[in-house]
Amino acid sequence: MKMSHEEYIEKKRKRAVEVASGMLDGSINYLEGAIELSSLRFEVGLSEDDKDFMPFTGVASEVDHLPIGAPRQYWSQEALDRHEPEIQQSIKWAKEVSLSECKSIVARFNA
Repeated sequence: MKMSHEEYIEKKRKRAVEVASGMLDGSINYLEGAIELSSLRFEVGLSEDDKDFMPFTGVASEVDHLPIGAPRQYWSQEALDRHEPEIQQSIKWAKEVSLSECKSIVARFNA
């Protein structure tokens, strides 16, 4: 059965809620979640510059050089160890600039 555009948007909004909720409760790595929310901004039926999604675009841009998510498996342990302090600092910063937007995404789309 083919999915309608509205169903597709609803599915992506639910995924945004899952990701943001996971970021808030710690079950999803905050930086990985921010990267996913950044890409979801094109899929949730809002303007590309929606105030709740834009901070995640900034976070994704700032951490794109770090070993985060699936690409970590291709990094050496030495490189992972060397980048870990920057990753931890980036998580702290990312939460400072986007935690309220995480909560807002959950509130907006958690129907």
